[in-house]
Amino acid sequence: MPLSSSDPESASSAVADRLAAVRQAMAEACRAAGRPPEAVALTAVTKTQSPEAVDAILGAGQRVFGENRVQEAQARWSERRATLPDIELRLIGPLQTNKAADAVALFDLIETLDRPRLAEALASATDKAGRGVRVLVQVNTGAEPQKAGVLPQDADALVAQARALGLTVEGLMCIPPADEAPGMHFALLRKIAARNGLAALSMGMSGDFETAIRFGATQVRVGSALFGERKGPDAPSMS
Repeated sequence: MPLSSSDPESASSAVADRLAAVRQAMAEACRAAGRPPEAVALTAVTKTQSPEAVDAILGAGQRVFGENRVQEAQARWSERRATLPDIELRLIGPLQTNKAADAVALFDLIETLDRPRLAEALASATDKAGRGVRVLVQVNTGAEPQKAGVLPQDADALVAQARALGLTVEGLMCIPPADEAPGMHFALLRKIAARNGLAALSMGMSGDFETAIRFGATQVRVGSALFGERKGPDAPSMS
């Protein structure tokens, strides 16, 4: 169930409990994989969440957040960031080239670089802003036509282009097909990252983050396990 704003104290307690449970599950998955718990970072997906839910998870100590849309993130985080400078914001939704400058100004990490034109737009925006931004290349491991991401066979070329443009490419991101076992997609992403010398792997969401950790995820994106199921057509895609 989603968090309710009718009882703020109860909502804060619920999100704190869920955050603790997710962190515990992550730690156990790391131990099972022979990895230290600190090897995997948690990105809390706050798209569409109420101010009460966001404040509750901030109060519970979470500082890394993922957002799908630039404009929504600006409204949610501009004031909060002024008082909490240790917040890290990550863009995990598709980015239009005409929003590149806004994204560079707001986000610390853009996880959805998926085409040459966007790489060029981000490089131009960073030059004009005088502010670098870290990026991940999103790979469409399932080659799904409705989903963003560079095809696996084109990923190496996009990584090389982004590097040549001066972007700081830290790693890769993927969203496996909903109707397939995620493990083979996580393994493919890890293979592409290894041959390109990339360390960061953003993979795994509420339903499969433990599997992702087993396959080497360094970042997991969790929304519904923290806040309850979201409504809306894009709700299952990122968390």
